[in-house]
Amino acid sequence: MTQDILINWSPQETRVAVVEHGAVQEVHIERALERGLVGNVYLGKVARVLPGMQSAFIDIGLERAAFLHVADLLPNISARHLGKERPPAPAAAAATAAAADPAAPATPATPEPAEAAEQAAAPTEASGALPIERQLFEGQALLVQVLKDPIGSKGARLTAQISIAGRQLVFLPQDQHLGVSQKIPPAQREALRQRLQALTAGEGGGFILRTNAEDASDEELAEDVAYLRKIWAHIKAAAARLPAPSLLQQDLSLLQRVLRDLASAETQSIQVDSLEQFAQLQQFARAYMPAMLERIGHYRGERPIFDLYQIDEEIARALGRRVELKSGGYLVIDQTEALTTIDVNTGGFVGARNFDDTIFRTNLEATQAIARQLRLRNLGGIVIVDFIDMLREAHREAVLAELRKQLARDRVKTSTGAFSQLGLLEMTRKRNRESLAQMLSESCPTCGGSGRVKTARSVCYDILREILREARAFSPREFRIVAAAPVIELLLDEESAHLAGLSEFIGKPISLQSEAALRPDQYDIVLL
Repeated sequence: MTQDILINWSPQETRVAVVEHGAVQEVHIERALERGLVGNVYLGKVARVLPGMQSAFIDIGLERAAFLHVADLLPNISARHLGKERPPAPAAAAATAAAADPAAPATPATPEPAEAAEQAAAPTEASGALPIERQLFEGQALLVQVLKDPIGSKGARLTAQISIAGRQLVFLPQDQHLGVSQKIPPAQREALRQRLQALTAGEGGGFILRTNAEDASDEELAEDVAYLRKIWAHIKAAAARLPAPSLLQQDLSLLQRVLRDLASAETQSIQVDSLEQFAQLQQFARAYMPAMLERIGHYRGERPIFDLYQIDEEIARALGRRVELKSGGYLVIDQTEALTTIDVNTGGFVGARNFDDTIFRTNLEATQAIARQLRLRNLGGIVIVDFIDMLREAHREAVLAELRKQLARDRVKTSTGAFSQLGLLEMTRKRNRESLAQMLSESCPTCGGSGRVKTARSVCYDILREILREARAFSPREFRIVAAAPVIELLLDEESAHLAGLSEFIGKPISLQSEAALRPDQYDIVLL
C-alpha cells in the first residue's frame, strides 16, 4: 500500500493529509497559537526552593516560573548538570549542580507556597534520601523537561528526568533501564527486550520500546536509536554553550513529526507547499532521517495542494454524522464523551439477489469505510459498531475478519472483540490526540451540544404559561413577547386564537416583537 503525504503550511496553521490510492486516510492539524510546551527541554535556573513543600520554582524563560517537585528529580544525583562551572554556593549545596549564568534574564514572578501546595502531589521519599533543599539552591542551572503546559495562573510542571520519544523507542539518557510497553503481549516482551539490549549494549542510556514497535525490524530499531542519540547529543552541546534559562530542544513540530511518525517505507512522496518549510524538512531529514530525503518535494502547482484530492471537502464531510457508501448504504457516526457509536444501514442498496446477501455486502463494504473514518476523524476510546443483523455465522465471521484486516493498517493500536448477543461489535482505539471534530469544532451554542432544540410550538406554549404566571404576580399595562421569528410567526398564525384567549382571560393586551439575535428557544416577556 503506497501513500503520499501532502503538507499545507501557513504561518498560523500546518495541515497534513495522508493519501492512499487517491483517498484521504488521515488528517493532522497543528495551530501556531495552540502549540504547547510539553516535551520541550530547557536549561532552567532555580528561582526559589520551598523545603516545606519539597518543591522548587524554576525559571525557564517564561512569564511565570515553572514548578518542580522533588519526586521529579533524579534520585540522589538530580543536582548534577552537564559539566557547568559552579560559583560559590551555600554549604548545603556544595555537592550539587552547576551555577546559573550571571547574565541570565531577571527571575520571573514565582507563585506563593499556597499555589505550590496545589501542584505538589508526590511524597518526598519518591526521589530518594536527599530532601530538595540539599539537592537544589537558588541560582542553580538545571536541565528540565516540561510535563504539563501552564494552565491559568499556574506555571508549567517540570521533570528533571529527561525522556526523548522516537518513532519506535523512548530514550532515557540519564537511566540504564530497558523496558517494553505493557500493552505488548507478555509472551513477546522478553524477546523484544533481548533484541533491544543487543542493539544498545555498551553505549549508555536506557530505552523503552513503544507499542507501535511490536513488529519493528532490527534495522528500524537501530535507526531510531541513532536518531535519539543525535537529539541527546544536540541537547548536551546546547546546554554547555547557552546560559540559563534557555530552550535547548523544542518538541518536534507537526512538520518534523511527519518524518518521525507518518513517513514509512510505503511513502512514495512528501509534498510541501512552502519553500521555507521544504528547506527545513530537508534539513531535518538530512540530519536524522537521510533515507527520506529524496522523497521530499516542493509543491509548485497553481492549485492549492489540498485541492489535488479534495481534502478540504473530505474534512468538511468528516465533521458530519452521515458517511455515504458507494453501494447506496451509509454509516451514521455519533461521538459522545464516553464512546463513539457507528450505525450501518443498507440505505438504497438493493443490488444482491436476496436480502441476506444485500446485508452481507453492505456490512463488508462498511468495514473499509469504518476503518478509514476512525483514522480520518482520529476517533479513540470505546467504539461500538452496530452492523446490520446477519443470520449466518459465516457472514459474521467474514465481516469481523475483514474489519480486523482493515484495522491492521492503522498506525494507532486497536483491539476488536466479537459480536455480542445483541449483534453489536465492541472495539477500542488508543487515544493519541484530540479527534478532528474536537479540534475543528465546538458545542453548538444554541443546542448546547445535544443536537436538538425545542420546537417553535413548544416555545409558544412556554411563553403562554409564563405570561399567565406573571399576570398573577404583576399588573402591568401591557405584556410584550420578544422571541425568534419562527415563534412570533406561529403566534400570529396557528396559535393566534390561544394568544387572543389568554389576553382576554388576563385582561391585558399582548404585543409581539421579533428579535433575530435570539436563539429559537430563547424569549423574553417585557412588562410595560
